[in-house]
Amino acid sequence: MPEKPIVINGPCKLEGRLSSNSRKRAVVIAHPHPLYGGDMNNPVVTTIARSFAAAGDTTLRFNFRGTGNSQGQFADGEGEIDDLLAARNYLLAAGAQEITLAGYSFGAWVIVKAVAAGNMKSDPLILVSPPAAMLPFAKSFKLPGLRLVITGEKDEIAPPQMVQELVESWNPDADFSIIPGSDHFFGGYQENLGAILNDLTQDRDRHGSRINLPGKKGRHYQPKRPVI
Repeated sequence: MPEKPIVINGPCKLEGRLSSNSRKRAVVIAHPHPLYGGDMNNPVVTTIARSFAAAGDTTLRFNFRGTGNSQGQFADGEGEIDDLLAARNYLLAAGAQEITLAGYSFGAWVIVKAVAAGNMKSDPLILVSPPAAMLPFAKSFKLPGLRLVITGEKDEIAPPQMVQELVESWNPDADFSIIPGSDHFFGGYQENLGAILNDLTQDRDRHGSRINLPGKKGRHYQPKRPVI
């Protein structure tokens, strides 16, 4: 279903784009750093949304406080946790029964902070380029819901080695994919990113909530279908 504009009520009124589909599964997508131009229209964010919408999930991308037409102002990642919760609660109120949290860069950091704060411990999590070289990530807790982490081979903000160390600490059973040639912004590699996500949703639909991507963790992952 085409996206429609919505307003999310929370501590701040947030603007969002919702694609409502028939399934009870839904995904919230959190965008990159607003002080560096990140918003819900970022190409990586929209790639994630398209991939899940194609699988029949309801998708919700939104602007953090102080971004676009969302009220408030940047809150150093603390108030943004409340924004993430507000978006999740919007989907729960709409009938979603299983909500995946997907974040890119700063959005991935906010998701990890939200789980570390005691929220959403069991939600499935997908982290794209968690900015380990830019923002502090704690290793001393587990992310049982972590399903997949993706970064680029040439990503200097989410360097593969640093990210892999975090994944092994958070949840060694999570899949970790490196896209050869890509940097932090995935320019020219968004189709590769989408192919990985498409494989993930197809495996999920075949096996229920269990996500099982082929290949070995921490290796360069090639999607099942060639990317042209």
